[in-house]
Amino acid sequence: MLIGIDASRANKLQKTGVEWYSYHLIEQFKKMDQEDRFFLYTNEPLRGPLAVKPRNFEEKVLNWPIPKTWTLSRLSYEMKFAKEIPDVLFVPAHTIPLLNPRRSVVTIHDIGFEHFKEGYKFADRFYHKFIIHFIKRFASRIITVSNFCKDDIVKTYGIPAEKISVVHNGFDNLNYRFIENAKEKLKEKYKIDFPFVNFVGRLELKKNTPRLVEAFGVFKQKHPENKHKLILIGRKGFGFEAVEQKIREYSLNQDVVFPGYVVEEDMPLFHSASDLFIFPSLFEGFGIPVLEAMACRVPVICSNTTSLPEVAGEAALQFDPQNITQMVARMEQVLFNPEVSESLRIKGIERAKLFSWEKCARETLKIVTGNW
Repeated sequence: MLIGIDASRANKLQKTGVEWYSYHLIEQFKKMDQEDRFFLYTNEPLRGPLAVKPRNFEEKVLNWPIPKTWTLSRLSYEMKFAKEIPDVLFVPAHTIPLLNPRRSVVTIHDIGFEHFKEGYKFADRFYHKFIIHFIKRFASRIITVSNFCKDDIVKTYGIPAEKISVVHNGFDNLNYRFIENAKEKLKEKYKIDFPFVNFVGRLELKKNTPRLVEAFGVFKQKHPENKHKLILIGRKGFGFEAVEQKIREYSLNQDVVFPGYVVEEDMPLFHSASDLFIFPSLFEGFGIPVLEAMACRVPVICSNTTSLPEVAGEAALQFDPQNITQMVARMEQVLFNPEVSESLRIKGIERAKLFSWEKCARETLKIVTGNW
């Protein structure tokens, strides 16, 4: 069988959730399947480990002047007019070419744009809504990353449930582990002060970052002697000005730290040195950062909405993400009770063991090859 994969997102230099998902699945496919042939379609030459290919993997660089329309346009042309067209095309992101081979499989990571409109620009919402209806009509199979997402897609778009397969995400369990001397390394490289609590994700309305800063401000007002800082790891996103406003409102200029985008190999340092990981997202298709933090032995508190209870299970304390008082109470519960903190560390380590990219890739490959 000839399997085509849209590798354009996996090839990005600075990866976040969907890009890492694409990257790790391709790398796992290389280890698992030596029989089928694979075409890795990309808009620029593959870099790093992606460029190291087994004999049954071939790189297909398709140049196109407008990167944002590459999948819809240039990959569409390839699916119609190339000398060799794949038996199945796998697109590991929320899009699909306008022209497809006989079979195509696409991953929908979430449809938060339908429920949290204020967190998206109009053009982005329009594109997502357009492409989801195109996926509904032309994709042979849809993969989504949680049972919550599957139910949401079925309810919102009327797509038959039997057309959708749930495959839980994994995380990089080789990289995300507890680092003994994390504080010393962080102090040296990032000049970080201790103690701190941390968050990872785009700094935007959908991730609920403004409320997180507000909750931290209330926490500091209640406990002015507390020395913890709040570290917000990630790029600025839609609505970041609300984060800045909350920092000014609660006089947190010296207490909130923005490292920006942190390279993947350094993320376990922040987790391992943290006293608490907070994930207050309003809408989440899965929530990989929760598992990454758990694997690094940091206690986790997170939202009790969307997919997060499914992912975190009983290994995290949960709260209503729109309730500042609840969020503050959970912070206090962990930071002021060592036995609670240690219990969450132990539960988190065991919970994280249930998820891996190897498991995710194996289940995904079965679907891509038609074994559903």
